[in-house]
Amino acid sequence: MDEHEVKALIREAGVPVPRGVVVTGDDFSAAGELAEPLVLKAFGPGLTHKTEAGAVVLGLRHAGLAPAARRLRERLRPAGFLVEEQVPAGVELIVGLVRDPAFGPVLLAGLGGVWTEALRDTAVRLCPISEEDAHRMPASLRGAAVLRGWRGAPPVDEDAVVKLLMAVGGPGGLWERLDLGEFELNPVIAGPSGVVAVDARYLPVSPAPPIPAAPTTDFLPLFEPRAVAVVGASTGRPNFGNMFLGFYRGTGVPLVAVHPSAEEVAGVPAVPSLDRADVDYALVAVPAERCAEVVRQAAGVPFVQVMSGGFGEAGRPELEAELVAAARAAGARLLGPNCMGVYCPRGGQTFVGGGTGPAGSVALISQSGGLAGEVIKVGERRGLAFSRVVTAGNAADVTPAELLRWLAEDPETRAAGLYLEDPRNGRELYEALRDADLPVVLLVGGRTGQGRQAAASHTGGLVSDERIWAAVAEQAGVTLVTSQEDLIGVLAFFQAHGGRAVEGDRTLVVGPSGGASVLAADAFDRAGVRLEPLPADRLAALRGLGVVTAGNPLEVPVGPMGRPGLVADVIDALAGPYRDVVAHVNVTAFFTYGDAAEPLYAYAQALAGAQAAHPHTRITLVIRNAECAPPGVTDEVGRIAAAAGIPVYRTMEAAAVAVAAGGRHGAA
Repeated sequence: MDEHEVKALIREAGVPVPRGVVVTGDDFSAAGELAEPLVLKAFGPGLTHKTEAGAVVLGLRHAGLAPAARRLRERLRPAGFLVEEQVPAGVELIVGLVRDPAFGPVLLAGLGGVWTEALRDTAVRLCPISEEDAHRMPASLRGAAVLRGWRGAPPVDEDAVVKLLMAVGGPGGLWERLDLGEFELNPVIAGPSGVVAVDARYLPVSPAPPIPAAPTTDFLPLFEPRAVAVVGASTGRPNFGNMFLGFYRGTGVPLVAVHPSAEEVAGVPAVPSLDRADVDYALVAVPAERCAEVVRQAAGVPFVQVMSGGFGEAGRPELEAELVAAARAAGARLLGPNCMGVYCPRGGQTFVGGGTGPAGSVALISQSGGLAGEVIKVGERRGLAFSRVVTAGNAADVTPAELLRWLAEDPETRAAGLYLEDPRNGRELYEALRDADLPVVLLVGGRTGQGRQAAASHTGGLVSDERIWAAVAEQAGVTLVTSQEDLIGVLAFFQAHGGRAVEGDRTLVVGPSGGASVLAADAFDRAGVRLEPLPADRLAALRGLGVVTAGNPLEVPVGPMGRPGLVADVIDALAGPYRDVVAHVNVTAFFTYGDAAEPLYAYAQALAGAQAAHPHTRITLVIRNAECAPPGVTDEVGRIAAAAGIPVYRTMEAAAVAVAAGGRHGAA
């Protein structure tokens, strides 16, 4: 669409545009009612980026329109001209829309004009945005001070900016009426008296086909099956199927093998085909080419998991489509393909060796089986107890979104983590994250690697995978982390403190060493956690305890010669205003001059007592330099803390990420 057509469209939607006229010939008399100075813009094929093409002339008087048009015609051969009143200078903004392949319409807003891509100072949100989003997007810009007035310039009309963003990206906004493509207003001139869109681009495309809604499924038999079948185990050559038979024999779940001729496999009774197995869950570990044939036999089996790879992830989408069709024909839900399965101590489900750990309240959805296994093993070593873990692999049928919706209603689950690479139906996932009434932490792989190429607008080049995932997390109110370590750490915080009704909204860091305190302040600042100064009315109580400093982080001596209960007394004196108290200890101080494990245990026990005395305060422990302790010492400290509901971390950075996540979910 040419610019004047786009402006007619946005004017109807309530977006202010300059007064103007369209001229296709040599007669510019229709522009006579426009106030000078004037802008002349050529339009037509190949003139999408007018500034780069030299298709715009500013500051014209009426008499100069025709001569300027002749010069543009000689060079550009345009279809016509748009003549507009030139808008007074102001702050230049960009407002754009693009359809993300996974998440659908996305709104971008930021500092614009010819420097848009050089500055890259923009904010992104999924549509529809809320009024809160419309206020927060401009406020989040690095150059937000320019909008508030800079070096004597007047502030822009914030309400007008918000109204513009809502007209484009809010409920009922332009995003619902446009076939995106790409849409961009750049620049929008913002000033003290309002906003005006002085340039507009719109590239419509055919609307994306609707994605069918997922069926409503009760996933309890997936996690707690009456019986399990394993397809693919061998009588003579052990393989993955045999490995899983061993896993399931260890958990004691009722088990059957599927084998065309054997009466038993590795001591497990066998049936010749899957349709002869009376089970809730079947694990298929045969070559990819045979999987669809096996799945067609799954009539009466609610859930079939295909462990085998070699489908869409290997460039064979037709094989994956055949597999999905086979599952639907059998009336079964398909987990995978290319996934390891399910881990649920309550249901005897596992895909890791060594038996199952204790049943707990933390769930995990992962598109990587290997990573899920690591989170289980490392997490349980650090005290995590899982309710349900499920690997979705390619998610050809059962998606992370529908699993999350079910887990959000599961009485055994009080927190969830997700590791994702391809969200499949991203809009469904976003809505599930937004609606989930439990704390969620999200780790995304590959979110810096794809990006998007600009088509005809700056918006396409500025909306990347990384920025969209950040917007998804912020709008849905979930925590986005960047490492497996932080995924485990945040889940540990949710497990320890998720059911605790908390008071206050502040964080206190308390422990020894000035240098460590400074670095702690940096770590919490990077995580977005503000360490407020100590309340003036509590300082006398601190002095009575012999604490002479009054900062936050608060320096309190902790070591083999110190009083183990001093930090607990400090918490007694200060806990009221603080939702979170992060206590840190330097292990080297206890073991530099001998074995001082007992004072360290006493310190942990004092913190445990403080947590019991202050149930509305969330206490977190950081054991710095844990490798300097003799074997088993920090494990014992961890057990003391875990018994009191205190999560333990090895670094300030990990604790800061976890506390920040807890702050987003309040008293979740």
